[in-house]
Amino acid sequence: MNMSEPYLSLVGRILIGLIFVMSGINKILTPEATQQYMASHGLNTLTTALYVAAIMVEVGAGACLLVGYQTRRAASLLLFFMIPTTLLFHTNFDDQNQMIHFLKNLSMSGGLLYVMVYGAGPISLDVRERIRHPHRANVTDSSREARIGDRN
Repeated sequence: MNMSEPYLSLVGRILIGLIFVMSGINKILTPEATQQYMASHGLNTLTTALYVAAIMVEVGAGACLLVGYQTRRAASLLLFFMIPTTLLFHTNFDDQNQMIHFLKNLSMSGGLLYVMVYGAGPISLDVRERIRHPHRANVTDSSREARIGDRN
């Protein structure tokens, strides 16, 4: 294992989580604009519920990624949240800004898939919990992550 690998996986996970947390915070700070944007895409009757759900998913699951808690579940939730939002809000490719958002979301999806497969990395609450309570280890944890986590 490369000596920098634990730190690089930590930084990568934080960068992925940070964009979701910041997006959720932005929604909290600009509720009217966010709900108007949702309504402009035909979500008139569901705007308030989807607004609250988006904040909960982005801030909650994004924060889980930041600290490495329930990381695979958080990445899965964010990915399944992002697929419909990307297809609903960012497919107007005549608008270059929307095309950039679409491609950004594709890239973020790749990062989330990576986290879903390889987990949080050795510097995370997931690994700390697994070390403290080995009988609770998630059977889906990759053997590579478990080996790396055992070294901490």
